Amino acid sequence: MKVYIALLILFTATIGFAQDNPEKNVETAIKDFFQAFHDQDATKLRDKASSDIRMQTIGKSSEGHDSVVNVPYERFVKSIVSIPDSVQFQERLLSISVKVDGSLAQAWTPYEFWINGNISHCGVNFFQLIKEQEGWKLLYIIDTRRKEGCIE
Repeated sequence: MKVYIALLILFTATIGFAQDNPEKNVETAIKDFFQAFHDQDATKLRDKASSDIRMQTIGKSSEGHDSVVNVPYERFVKSIVSIPDSVQFQERLLSISVKVDGSLAQAWTPYEFWINGNISHCGVNFFQLIKEQEGWKLLYIIDTRRKEGCIE
């Protein structure tokens, strides 16, 4: 009987810990965002974001200088949804590194972006997330984009 109780306590503690793993929950939120992205699901893309989301990208200006461009999240969602079925696209995450402090999290995700089987560009996504009542939501997204140095 003592063995049974000990196993029950151990099993319950293990389940409790598994359900309260914020790093894993943030990683799941990022993966869910990309699933909605690849599914071109506007409703789910909106659901994954905080109402205060901010989005930016870092690229090269026409003069070759680094520049930061603000991207309204709704414009981003509409652009993803409007990609025609004839265009196959995939953002491949090479890794996910997550840090969490209470209700704030950040994730660093190097990526490759592929269009119709060819690499288009690569870079890094940086996400900040906030834990809301419904779970982890994207609060800030910024990425880099480059054509050189991408793995093929």
